[in-house]
Amino acid sequence: MKPSEFREMSNEELAQALAEAKEERFNLRFQVATNQLDNTSRLTQVKKDIARILTIMREREMASSGAEESA
Repeated sequence: MKPSEFREMSNEELAQALAEAKEERFNLRFQVATNQLDNTSRLTQVKKDIARILTIMREREMASSGAEESA
């Protein structure tokens, strides 16, 4: 997914997407270990999606804490 698609999600949806991506990464790692994974680039895509989600969650956290400090 693109970062803009993740930014449109709510915090709950982001948390759900993060859990799903981590589960998919876990399954892909087992497929790599047993030589069952055909599309190895999928593992890299999932890792990048996880990083994007965590980055957006952190941006929102920083924005909310910045708003509290200025108030």
